[in-house]
Amino acid sequence: MSPVPQPPSPTTKSPRFVLDNIFAFPPNRDTLGGTSYFIVGNEGNILIDCPSLDEVSQDFLRSHGGVKWLFITHRGAIGKTSEIQQHFGCEVIIQEQEAYLLPGLTVTTFTQELTLDATTQLIWTPGHSPGSSCLYYNNYGGVLFSGRHLVPNLQGEPVPMRTSKTFHWRRQIKSLQKLIQIFTPETLQYICPGANTGFLRGQRIIDQAYQHLTAIDLSVF
Repeated sequence: MSPVPQPPSPTTKSPRFVLDNIFAFPPNRDTLGGTSYFIVGNEGNILIDCPSLDEVSQDFLRSHGGVKWLFITHRGAIGKTSEIQQHFGCEVIIQEQEAYLLPGLTVTTFTQELTLDATTQLIWTPGHSPGSSCLYYNNYGGVLFSGRHLVPNLQGEPVPMRTSKTFHWRRQIKSLQKLIQIFTPETLQYICPGANTGFLRGQRIIDQAYQHLTAIDLSVF
């Protein structure tokens, strides 16, 4: 039996256009205000973290061909993963240390990295949570979907942000250093953060991403 979708409220909003084939869903209360993204791809569509499972979201996903992969960037973004997999028959992917949080589901796990298709790679960036991970999409000069590993500050700049739920702060900083080593200004143009998107003030995406990362003063951490 398919899950019963939540009826839209008067304030329900449709996903917003980010880039040609990338869309952002409104912040989801089930994931403490997390932002989910959707990539419409030639080899299959990718849903990054869980949006609210309301009629608007389901209709939008169906109208674009459904979901092939659902990638969970961290344990706080699980939301209604079970219902989404049941409804769309998608493959759920999560870093191996957090797969236990999805009992009874068929999941694909990875350790350090996993290549989904010719354009997409998953990268383990522990710190915010044990299995915190990012998705790298190599179109448009490179787009990093950072979950809560990197989120905008009040100035809209991507930073690691320490909270009461941070698993291991030093590992989070090392994960940031790893990304700086992996990428270059030519391979990382944008960041799509998984939270605090209101600080982008309508921009929907962080441009000149690599330059922002290298400008972070790691000495203050």
